[in-house]
Amino acid sequence: MIIAVDGPLASGKGTIARALAARFGLPYLDTGSLYRATGVAVLEQGIDPCDEAACAAAARALDITAIDEARIRTAEAGAMASRIAVLTGVRTALYELQRNFALQPGGAILDGRDIGTVICPDADVKLYIMADTETRARRRWEELTARGEAISYAEMLEQTRERDRRDAERPDAPMRAADDATLLDTSSLSIDAAVAQAVAVVEKRQKA
Repeated sequence: MIIAVDGPLASGKGTIARALAARFGLPYLDTGSLYRATGVAVLEQGIDPCDEAACAAAARALDITAIDEARIRTAEAGAMASRIAVLTGVRTALYELQRNFALQPGGAILDGRDIGTVICPDADVKLYIMADTETRARRRWEELTARGEAISYAEMLEQTRERDRRDAERPDAPMRAADDATLLDTSSLSIDAAVAQAVAVVEKRQKA
């Protein structure tokens, strides 16, 4: 069983995807971490984010077993990930890695922004997780400030809006819900309630 979980920043897709992976015993890949890790490489190597060939080379050289979770979860890494994610060369470099993960025996769960539309259009279950912009910005702001990052809510709100715009308007694999995806709005849901609704969707698909 392949489960695709898509949605914008801080919608709750990662939390829901991890919970589904644990519930159904499936391997899980946060595909955003691949773009964040590539973004960190671009930053650390001083690569021009407009240099598509160099950014694509950084993506191809990515070792997913050596990703530094603390480093890729910063606001800086997220902003750079969004910039390089619009580059066709980068997306092409990471496509096979994601596709191979999805096609392993027994299936997998992947979350991102184009899983149900590009990476796994044949997924057995597709979820699109969303929440209003202000709620998502506050969630992310609280997460970052809890880690000690100096960023205001206003700055986070602006970054969230800009990221949404860039992700939705990029010409290659824009962020959108697959036509056959189940939409789940987490704006006013607790984590447990959101996970319960997602589990219900998967169980209904299994029975069908």
